Amino acid sequence: MPVRGVWDELIANNHLEACAMKAESKAQQKAAGAALSAKRGETKKSALKGAAKEMEKSMSEKELKEMAETKRKTLPSKKDK
Repeated sequence: MPVRGVWDELIANNHLEACAMKAESKAQQKAAGAALSAKRGETKKSALKGAAKEMEKSMSEKELKEMAETKRKTLPSKKDK
């Protein structure tokens, strides 16, 4: 499922506030960090690609921070399908 579809579904069902935003893979954690940097104005939004671009548009700074802070050591490189 595309990143945007997941967030839209969570927003529609009011689950965003209730669930902790933890990254499920190193790639997702990295994308959240890039999106957070752009949201804060530290990097240009035009430099974002793919999931990071969608995350920056659809998630709050708090949600991005929580996801970007996920410990990477135990995460897989990519999420299994």
